[in-house]
Amino acid sequence: MEYILKTNDLVKRYGRYEALNGLTMNVPKGSIYGLVGKNGAGKTTLIRLICGLQNPTSGEYSIYGVSNKQKEIIQSRHRMGAVVETPAIYLDMTAEDNLKVQHCVLGLPSFDEIPHILKMVGLENTGKKKARNFSLGMRQRLGIAVAIVGSPDFLVLDEPTNGLDPQGIVEMREIILKLNRQHGITILISSHILDEMARLATHFGFIDNGQMIEEISASELNAACRKCIHVSVSNIKALSKVLDDIGLEYTIFPNNEADIFGELNVTELVLKLSAENCDVKSLYERDESLENYYINLLGGISND
Repeated sequence: MEYILKTNDLVKRYGRYEALNGLTMNVPKGSIYGLVGKNGAGKTTLIRLICGLQNPTSGEYSIYGVSNKQKEIIQSRHRMGAVVETPAIYLDMTAEDNLKVQHCVLGLPSFDEIPHILKMVGLENTGKKKARNFSLGMRQRLGIAVAIVGSPDFLVLDEPTNGLDPQGIVEMREIILKLNRQHGITILISSHILDEMARLATHFGFIDNGQMIEEISASELNAACRKCIHVSVSNIKALSKVLDDIGLEYTIFPNNEADIFGELNVTELVLKLSAENCDVKSLYERDESLENYYINLLGGISND
């Protein structure tokens, strides 16, 4: 398999704080790679390193097979586009003028591709409207438009749906899928919104405390996400006691709810809960969600 980005044992320290702790990852060519982790897990730090905004403390990475320790890494980064933390746009300029500035920065001789780029991100009808008067979703899309000037084949997006309303999230999703499927751009997306990642990513990297916990393809993840019984009860402590006695794996959620994994005898469960003065309010089968998979991967939630 060909990889656009590979990192090997990356470490980044800020004083005594270790933002990345030996992180190794592989982003396949043509993929939408979802870098999934809670806030503070090290996602943005990783992105800042591969974009050349900071240097690693130790370890290395390669883009298109070129190591960050080689001077040719600068040429490799020219094949990248990125939106890191907030879109790099000029608020007092129109969308078109923002793209013209980026063309000049990159030394591109023609503005001919600008109408096409604006149409790709749904900003072709903004005319003379200044970016400061754009909605958050429009600014995010303009940030992507700036990032794809020069036709990069690798796009890095840091939390692209942060703060967007449901319509903005849908629009962003459609743009990302279009760039990947119709234009063949490999995309690395960092996010802590797991449900949205499940709709987009072809590959996942689960990161926590600066370490890669697991890399897995979407097809492998779908196979690994087990079916479970979701139950709502009147006493979650009684449910925990009964399930521990039976020897079943489970995950506790708020509001006296839980997912139960493995072969479950429903009649036995109900009778044992009744003996503990615990009522079953609802019970149904469902597939394990990406969120549940991630929680279990990190060791689950305490049952105390």
